[in-house]
This record gives sequence, structure tokens and C-alpha cells, in this order.
Amino acid sequence: MSVAWSLLLVAAGVAILGCGADVLVRGAVTIARRARISTAVIGLTIVSMGTSLPELTVSVAASLRGAADLGVGNVIGSNLCNIGIVLGLTALMQPMRVHSSAVRLEWPFMFLASFQVLLLARDGLLDRLEGGFFVIGLALFTAYVVRIGRTEVAGEEAVDLSEEVREREVAHGTRAVAKAMLFVASGIALLVLGGEMLVLGAIDLARLAGMSERVIGLTIVAIGTSAPEVATSLVAARRGQSEIALGNVIGSNIFNILGILGVTSLIRPITVGAAMLDSDMVWMLALSAVLFPMMRSRLVVSRAEGGLLLGAYGTYLTLLLLGR
Repeated sequence: MSVAWSLLLVAAGVAILGCGADVLVRGAVTIARRARISTAVIGLTIVSMGTSLPELTVSVAASLRGAADLGVGNVIGSNLCNIGIVLGLTALMQPMRVHSSAVRLEWPFMFLASFQVLLLARDGLLDRLEGGFFVIGLALFTAYVVRIGRTEVAGEEAVDLSEEVREREVAHGTRAVAKAMLFVASGIALLVLGGEMLVLGAIDLARLAGMSERVIGLTIVAIGTSAPEVATSLVAARRGQSEIALGNVIGSNIFNILGILGVTSLIRPITVGAAMLDSDMVWMLALSAVLFPMMRSRLVVSRAEGGLLLGAYGTYLTLLLLGR
């Protein structure tokens, strides 16, 4: 297989993953609406976490193929990309408003999850017990988000979430649920297909280009699977809903660590390389820490701070590629 063909396979996998995630989320949103779940809860759970479905699919597929560095690199790289590129570009487009709950509770949960994965992986392994611990943590966070959606979301934020949810419904009327279930099934099938294509292409690309699976996972795969977050956040910023972009990124980062690494290590214990521990996870923790004072200052992430996030990510990427 040539490098060009491997790149084509990766690109096609990314496109199919994005389509599959969108189709599945649309179906799930419609079913949730028919079940009379509030739009705020749907927006904070299904829509927010749905953008991480490509990362979940790729990491599970990589683990099953014994490409642990690719799977872990995808998760850590996606979190770095979310903070550096997604929030950086969004803030450059429009300064991001920050809800106080994001400073008080959501950011601390993200930082704690980032610290936990670094701490638990210090022995070079994430085993099934640790994976179960992550999944329980995700369940607690989801319960918190549901409570927030039911009791504390109001005003402009509730309107923004309602608009986002309505745009993702696939049908109305008596056949809405049947159509939505077809969307869910189709989305799952597309995710499986896209994940297999991307992983196969990425493994071959690493071999042919002389790059490690870790570097491929942290760069091409991570940036590709983060495309839904980029698109969602930039659209929200263009509509003046930049605070939704921040919430989506924080929720996605939490789901990436607790959900994806949790589920993946439950299926098969994950080996974590020394370079991932000593460099990539430290960078993830550092960027998460840098984000906090930006959020807390006047409850706005400014354009200058967005540029700083992009610059920090660019520095990381340069150092990664130079030391590949």
C-alpha cells in the first residue's frame, strides 16, 4: 500500500466517521425528544458527547488491533487539539463567554480527569479496574450534567441549547421514532466502517512514512477525529453562541478520557508508552491548566488568549514532529 493510498484511506475514514456520528446523534436526539427529555439535557449530553463518537470508535478499533499507541494518542491528541485549535480558533473568531458553572465545576472535573489518567498510567498500563473507575466517573459527571440541565439552565443558554437540539431532529410526526432508529443503526454502521478504514490507513501510514503510531495518533488521527468539534464550535461562534463551544470542548475532553479510555481499557488493558506519559499527557495537563485563568478572568476568553492557545498547540506540535 502506498503513502497516497494510506492517506486516502485515512481521509475517507475521517469523512465516514463524521457522517456516522452526525447521523447517530440526529437519531438519538429525535428519540430523546419523543421521550420528552428536555432540550437542555439533550444538548448537554447527547449533542455534546456525540462529537466524541469518532474518537471512541477509533480508539476501540485500534485497541482490538493491538495498536495501543494509536488509540491512546488519538484521545490525548484530540484533547490537545480541542483546547489548542478548537478553542483557539473560536476565541479568535469571537471572544468566548464563560458560564460560571464552567469555572466552578466543569473545568475542575476536566482537570481532575486529566490528572487521574496521568497518575493511573504511571505504571505503563491502564487495566480493567482503572477502566471501570473511569466509567463510573463518567456516569457521575453525566448525572451532574443532567441535574444542571434540569435545574440551572435558563435564559439565553437554554434558548441556544434548544435551537441546537431542534436543528438536529430528523423527523416529526408518527414515523419520527422509526426514522430515528434507522438513523441510529445507520450511524453505528458508518462509525464501525469509518473507524476500521482510518485505523488501517493510519497503521500503514506510520509504517510507510517511518513515523511511530503514537505520532500518527497524536496528529493526523487526532486532528481528523476532532473535526466534528471544530465544525460545531465554529458554527456556534459565528452565531454568537461561543459559550456552547466551550461547553462542548470541556464535555468532549471529559468524555474522551473517562468514556473512551474507560471503555477501551475495559475491553482490553491498554499499554501506555513512556513518551506519552512524560510528554503528551503533561502537555494536555498544562494546556488544561492554562485555560483556567483565561476562563476565570472576566468570564471571557479573549482573542489574544485564543491566539496564545493556538501558539501553545503549535509549539507542542513542532516539538512532537521534530522528535518523532
